[in-house]
Amino acid sequence: MSIVLKILIAVIVFSILILFHEFGHFLLAKACGIGVTEFALGMGPILVSWGKGETRYAIKALPFGGSCSMVGEDEDDPAPNAFNNKKAWQRFLVVAAGPCFNFILAFICSLFFIGFGGINKPLVYSVTKGGGAQQAGIQVGDEILSINGRKITLGREIPLYLISHPLDGSAEIVLERDGETLTKTVNTHREGWRMGITYMADEKGCSISSVTAGSAAESAGLKAGDVLVSINGARIESGKALSEYFDAEPMDGRLLDLVILRDGKELSFSFLPSHYSTEDLGFSAEYYYDTDPAGFFSLIRYSAKEVTYWIRYTLMSLRMLVTGQVGVKDLSGPVGIVSTIGEAVETGVENGGVGEAVLNVLMLMILLNANLGLMNLLPIPALDGGRLIFIIIELITGKRVPQKFEGLVHLIGFVLLMVLMVFVLFNDISRIFFK
Repeated sequence: MSIVLKILIAVIVFSILILFHEFGHFLLAKACGIGVTEFALGMGPILVSWGKGETRYAIKALPFGGSCSMVGEDEDDPAPNAFNNKKAWQRFLVVAAGPCFNFILAFICSLFFIGFGGINKPLVYSVTKGGGAQQAGIQVGDEILSINGRKITLGREIPLYLISHPLDGSAEIVLERDGETLTKTVNTHREGWRMGITYMADEKGCSISSVTAGSAAESAGLKAGDVLVSINGARIESGKALSEYFDAEPMDGRLLDLVILRDGKELSFSFLPSHYSTEDLGFSAEYYYDTDPAGFFSLIRYSAKEVTYWIRYTLMSLRMLVTGQVGVKDLSGPVGIVSTIGEAVETGVENGGVGEAVLNVLMLMILLNANLGLMNLLPIPALDGGRLIFIIIELITGKRVPQKFEGLVHLIGFVLLMVLMVFVLFNDISRIFFK
């Protein structure tokens, strides 16, 4: 897929997100009798504009950002339709409408995503042989209802829960099987041996997807793209065959003899597997999708849950940023998001065609809308949340914060945000083009 097409798709996605956000401000401003001087998509020089009534509608050169400029928004204006002359509760609704409309758009995208892609039900689709889940009696097809008291509705909630609640020896799992609710206690501590490679467990040739940094496989010289021919003398013709081999001959620390195909040549490698000790549930239930048509109320429920999941995901990411679990360098800006959208489209087309690509974009739109809505509600100057704080203070005290002071705070916040944006932009470019 060409870079131009990727950028075009990303611009369309960004435009929809921003247009809907600004439309929220626009709609509530009109409803509250506030004059809107300009409703624009993009930033910078105007490419196209037209007028209707008091409002000029415009499309600007830079496809990131947008604006809904209201009468008397940032200055004293005696006009009765000026933003600052309206009651505090009216201004609160107008400012809050933008983020809320992003949540609404996320919900609309969820309706289509679930309606066509299915529900991400937490159904167990694999159980680790010899693991704690198998010993506790958990079976493929079980639906996970809760983990250690935390209710689970979507499969993707399981890894999200485990990030913030690390396992520590055991876990109480409540599940449903054939209409019956069962409670299982799983021993989550697991020790074993591993090669340090990943591969696709399918019917095709067994190609190594990645080699773990610092692993025995890396030290031995294995590389991503190598095709496994045999292991300990046993012929391996597919990823599934390798999985079946390890089921019959689990690694126990003894020497591994591998023959791999690289650049048309067969090469031999011998190394000891690495010992590991870890905590896991011993089953997988993250990525199962029930594609049977959902009823209307089920569709509404799971769509709302999908939006809630991505809001929680964003909150968790913010918490990890504040606590130092991730760094500022892990942040992505417009360039990084363009790259992510392009990769999502490309992966979808390769794996399932245009329909799969559309579903990937829909999922990203749910995430981006939840992210944009939540970030704008944070009490940061220059953002909607910062403006709401001043209005809340006014509602509580009955007194308006001096407009000059509020304007200064927002100006400082805007400058700091621009500095952060420049840093994130540089970070995106470095990560994408200078890997």
